[in-house]
Amino acid sequence: MSTKEEKTELLRLLGLTDQKIEETLKNEAITNLLIEIVNNVKKLLPNDQTLDKSAANLLYQIGTKIKSQIKHRLPLLVESVVNKNLTNEPQLTAAFEYLISNPLDQVDISKFNEYCGVGVVVTPEQIKQTVEDVVNKYKAELVEKRYKFPQGTLMADLRNRIKWADGKLVKSEVDSQILSLLGPKTEQDNAKEPKEKKKEEAKTSKPKEVAAKSSENVENIQSFMELAGEAINFHKPGENYKTEGYVITDKTMGLLKQHVKETGGKVVTRFPPEPNGILHIGHAKAINFNFGYAKHNNGICYLRFDDTNPEKEEEKYFRGIIEMVDWLGYKPYKITHASDQFDKLYELAVELIKRGKAYICHQKNEEIKGHNPPPSPWRERPIEESLKLFEDMKKGKFEEGEITLRMKYTMEDGKQDPVAYRIKYAHHAKTGDKWCIYPTYDFTHCLNDSLENISHSLCTKEFQSRRSAYYWLCNSLDVYCPVQWEYGRLNLNYTVVSKRKLMKLIQEGICNDWDDPRLYTLSALRRRGYPPEAINMFCGKVGVTMAQTTTDLSLLESCVRTVLNLTAPRAMAVLEPLKVTIENFPFESKVELDVPNFPNDESKGTHKVFFDRVVYLDACDFHENPTDKGYKRLSLAQPVGLRYSGYQIAVKEVVKNTDGSVKELIATCTKTGETVKPKGFIQWVSNPVNIEVRLIEKLFHHENPEDPKEVPSGWLSDVNKNALKVIKNAMVDTSVLGSKVFDKFQFERIGYFSVDPDSNEDLVVFNRTVSLKEDHEKK
Repeated sequence: MSTKEEKTELLRLLGLTDQKIEETLKNEAITNLLIEIVNNVKKLLPNDQTLDKSAANLLYQIGTKIKSQIKHRLPLLVESVVNKNLTNEPQLTAAFEYLISNPLDQVDISKFNEYCGVGVVVTPEQIKQTVEDVVNKYKAELVEKRYKFPQGTLMADLRNRIKWADGKLVKSEVDSQILSLLGPKTEQDNAKEPKEKKKEEAKTSKPKEVAAKSSENVENIQSFMELAGEAINFHKPGENYKTEGYVITDKTMGLLKQHVKETGGKVVTRFPPEPNGILHIGHAKAINFNFGYAKHNNGICYLRFDDTNPEKEEEKYFRGIIEMVDWLGYKPYKITHASDQFDKLYELAVELIKRGKAYICHQKNEEIKGHNPPPSPWRERPIEESLKLFEDMKKGKFEEGEITLRMKYTMEDGKQDPVAYRIKYAHHAKTGDKWCIYPTYDFTHCLNDSLENISHSLCTKEFQSRRSAYYWLCNSLDVYCPVQWEYGRLNLNYTVVSKRKLMKLIQEGICNDWDDPRLYTLSALRRRGYPPEAINMFCGKVGVTMAQTTTDLSLLESCVRTVLNLTAPRAMAVLEPLKVTIENFPFESKVELDVPNFPNDESKGTHKVFFDRVVYLDACDFHENPTDKGYKRLSLAQPVGLRYSGYQIAVKEVVKNTDGSVKELIATCTKTGETVKPKGFIQWVSNPVNIEVRLIEKLFHHENPEDPKEVPSGWLSDVNKNALKVIKNAMVDTSVLGSKVFDKFQFERIGYFSVDPDSNEDLVVFNRTVSLKEDHEKK
């Protein structure tokens, strides 16, 4: 092994600075590849000859950008650079493309050179003339927008016309001709554009115009793929071999050709949940990614139940998963089960044994746990013996845990010979008692993907360590091999989502069931009033990076507000009713008022509310003698306006209970505008509907309740016992009468609320979905 000093000297031959060499040495894989490149260069160059800067730069790019599938082509690429066949980046990019597209074939050098533009010379005169043609094409826009015109448009056009030209020469000529056309930049050219002209427009627009724009935005609630799609750069169907790390065999290209024929070249994905629990917010990202990516590319997505653990599966979980996928707005191309393929999977397991890549093992589960178990003494047992024992397993001749089928493979995380089949004497929800042996995830997952012709197998990052096993198993059986792509799972603070911990919360009586609105299961979020569009938007904003991050709840709540602001009609409610009798009520009896469903958009209709001699305010909207100078609501010295009534009230008398608390206010009213305009307007109700309101807060006190550093006493000790507050005597205007379960409203100045399934004919129950944006103390 070379010393650091020796490696440094070799890397200097590529023209790298000492700082760049230090950075490079931190990456052992790239360092070794660059040293291999240098050793190849030494064989090709005379001792007294050195690399010019351009060639050294291209060689460095080879070392840092080459994909694993074509590393065996390294000598060809190095030779092409050293011999001046490849002289610029476009040619090197073309070389990568050609070799990736022909991973197994013997390289036809003449075709390779032709594809890479070897020998093609683009003269300065040709560059000048082509740039002039392109500048003239966009001249009108250039003159109008000047230096604000996106130069990328020009460069893209030029790349299509003079593909092999030196990029630096092209850019220099573009700059020169634009300067000649427009002259030097002015102060106006250098000035930054205002970030949000729309805000200026909104200030000067009339309310109806603003409302119209707001109305249009209802249709523009962004989907997952609209937010995340541009960042996703996956392979095209059938071009699996172009993906970094994909393993190519002599059967690969034929299998891919058959795959494309059977799928019509469509994107095919799948969402594969286990039917042993309820879906949570993390699953929403997986649903959106799999269904959303397929939909975005006019493809199809299966909903496949990974039903390989019969003792943990229940019919209610199957139904619940289907219901939640539908709620989020997605329709599976087909609902399938891993068990649909049990016969075929068994055949493939037999074939794996016949190929000498699987064996029957008698080690107990406790012996093979972890990453460093003792080697199996049965690893090299005769193939015929393993075949006979595997058949005996199927016939039920062994006890559970007595015997397993294991694959001869060491996984990326060091786990040796993972189990492919184990014995389980349990009734299966779909296949009944036909089987007593069941395949594991490691065996089933990739083969089900293969059998369903999945083009993109999308899964969370914890499965990255299984990717090589995924490819190994498909290739060991010479079946079509999809590409596995991993992404960071969705984690939220102030929550737990593991099935075991959710069940513990329910068993301890802390939560009522899987759909308790304090939880972050999808059924709980639906019950709380979260719109599916908001959850999809949230998943899109979080994105699909590989990074494992924890997202703050505020982002999810922001998405909920965005959707509900556009879709939830307004109503007036008071949570702590304070009776107000208007002594000089101006009408003989109660009157009906028309109140807009959406104050900023009159086109969405109105609803009626009663205005009567007795109204109810929220108790928090009255203070006898407030000390806060910014206070804008009702006090002994300050009137307040009643929204939509056209009247304001002033306190004449405060009626109190024996304990000194305020029981009732006697007030007088005047038309708004007849006297000094009040500082504030508040919601109120008259002839109201009595309702129950449930206010939901964070279930845990700390951001990361599962982190022992934050919560040394354990996650269960961090539960917020006041996460649910029930208000029995709240009131709301009559517009909510006739509302159905999950109907949503904005209770003005309070928050967004949703009708709970506990509602009945006698009492409507509302859950607070989320507070309003400005969740500070009211003035």
